[in-house]
Amino acid sequence: MSLLRSILHALWMLVTVMPWALIMLVASIWRRGKPLWWMAVRWLRWATDGARVILGIQVKVIGRENLPVGETAPAILLVKHQSTFETFLMPTLMPHPLAYVFKKELLYVPFFGWAMGRLDMIHIDRSQRAQAFNKVVAQGKRLLAQGIWIIMFPEGTRIPRGQKGQYKSGGTRLAIETGAPVIPVAVTSAKCWPRKAFIKRPGVVEVSIGKPIPSVGRQPDELMREVEAWIEAEMRRLDPEAYASSPATPSKPA
Repeated sequence: MSLLRSILHALWMLVTVMPWALIMLVASIWRRGKPLWWMAVRWLRWATDGARVILGIQVKVIGRENLPVGETAPAILLVKHQSTFETFLMPTLMPHPLAYVFKKELLYVPFFGWAMGRLDMIHIDRSQRAQAFNKVVAQGKRLLAQGIWIIMFPEGTRIPRGQKGQYKSGGTRLAIETGAPVIPVAVTSAKCWPRKAFIKRPGVVEVSIGKPIPSVGRQPDELMREVEAWIEAEMRRLDPEAYASSPATPSKPA
């Protein structure tokens, strides 16, 4: 049954993303910024609603009250990364548009990448690290001033359930440069949507939003260790079964 559900959901995403991406490309000729973003979120809601209806994946959100309030209140979301699911899910949960920081190669993905290229995102060339970070800071300041929040996955890639990647300090460096607070987010998506797995399982994905952590006057590595400690402790609280045999060890400074 899980295989059949997974096939149906994949087909649902395929048949909806192509026409919607084309609609966005046409709409972007005269509509940009936040209006185009909320158009994109409509498809992301179709994807996550499809996961709920077809795959049986429910979502429980904890800590919404921790999100900054105000049209231009800045925030940098640093999110645990276990699967593609939270990439689709986070924009549907947030009251502000989000700008992902991602490698420019994703722009070449047919339909999905083409539509992403029309949004206010921060796509970087990872072969030019110094210039790439300068670009992130410059664009990050501009977007935060417009009330667009920045979202990053500090582990850099999807991490298997019950494991921890190396937390890199790019997100906290950006927070310190812009003065924006950091919002740590724990997500148990791998319980239902495992990393790199086609077959998904029904269940509940919990999203826990931590309290804002001020960045002013902090050091990037020290701030990231605080973010890491909160996320990993929360992951163990939310999904103790996955971490039963995994000791908690801090990452080395990135």
